Formats: sequence, C-alpha cells, structure tokens
Amino acid sequence: MGKLLAVTDEPGSAGAAAIAGHMGDEGAARAFLRDGAPDVRAAAFGALARMGAITDADLRAGLGDPDPVVRRRCVALAVPHPAVALVPMLADDDGAVAEQAAWALGERDPAEPGAVAALARAATGADDALVREAAVAALGALGDEAGLPAILQATTDRPAIRRRAVLALAPFDGPDVAAALTRAAADRDWQVRQAAETILDP
Repeated sequence: MGKLLAVTDEPGSAGAAAIAGHMGDEGAARAFLRDGAPDVRAAAFGALARMGAITDADLRAGLGDPDPVVRRRCVALAVPHPAVALVPMLADDDGAVAEQAAWALGERDPAEPGAVAALARAATGADDALVREAAVAALGALGDEAGLPAILQATTDRPAIRRRAVLALAPFDGPDVAAALTRAAADRDWQVRQAAETILDP
C-alpha cells in the first residue's frame, strides 16, 4: 500500500472539495487531501480525477489511507491506472474495500498480473459473501480459463453467488460448464434458474 496521508484535525467540506474538481482548482483539491474528515479526502481524490490531475502516486497514497471510505474511493479511481496495483486490496481488512477491489480488477483490460489467481482465491475463500460474489463476477468479466474452476465451485455457494457464478460462465464452454448450467437450470432458487436459462437460451 502507499504511504499514509498525514491528515489535519480541522475538517473541511466534501462539497467544497468536489467544487474544486469542477472548477479545475488543483491546488484547492490537493489541500483537501490532508483534511481531517474521510469523506472530504475521498472527495478531493475524486476532484483530482475529474480534472485529470490525479497521479499514480496520489492513488497509492489514497490506497494506504487509514479510513476505508478513502481507500474504497481510490480503488475505483485506480481502474484506468494500470501501474497502481489493486490485487493487494483484495486482502483489505474492510469488506467493502475488498469488494470494490474485486470489481475494479474485473474492469481492467488487460488483467493486472496475478489478478485471476487472487480473484479465484477470493471467490472460493473470502469470508465476506459480497467479496466472493464480486470476485466471481470479475472472473467472468476477465474470461480467463484459469478462473473457471473457481467459478464452477461458486455455482454451489449461496443463492446470490450461485446466480452470479452462472452468469460468469457465459464466456466459457466445455462439458463442465454445460453440466453446471444444467444443474443451475434446476436450482431451487428461481433467480439461479433464470440466469441459467439466459445463458442456455439467449
């Protein structure tokens, strides 16, 4: 993770930070990066991104922020910055940050090195169900064969994850995929059945 930001004790305004982005006032936006309030710092990062002034170094610092609100925002902003590693954020202590990291990794093209393996581990082993679901969706978005075993395993998880896993099978084919879709078409959950029908009969 990046170097932790040194925050001040005087809170500013998230609205003022956002306005700085709309006005193209980089100096004001950067001043808010060290605000005492997490929502203000998050807005400041967003402001810099809006004006095209955010750097890889900014994002790495934001990913190391002590507050998950800021880390989550910077994960999303880092998608078009391939030099900023997001795989480590899958192990974040905050589930919402890890979930956002899974989504973000699925949005990168080409995939970040190590992303498929890390997402596969998260899809099958994360304690947080939302992280597992996001990781499965990301594996489907990436469409890498190396992620298929994890997607297939996820078709036996809880209903929301089974549904996501079925949809994630769309880029793949083969007997294992066909068998999983056939099972899903008879799933006890109607949303899982519906997802399978969407893939089997588009």
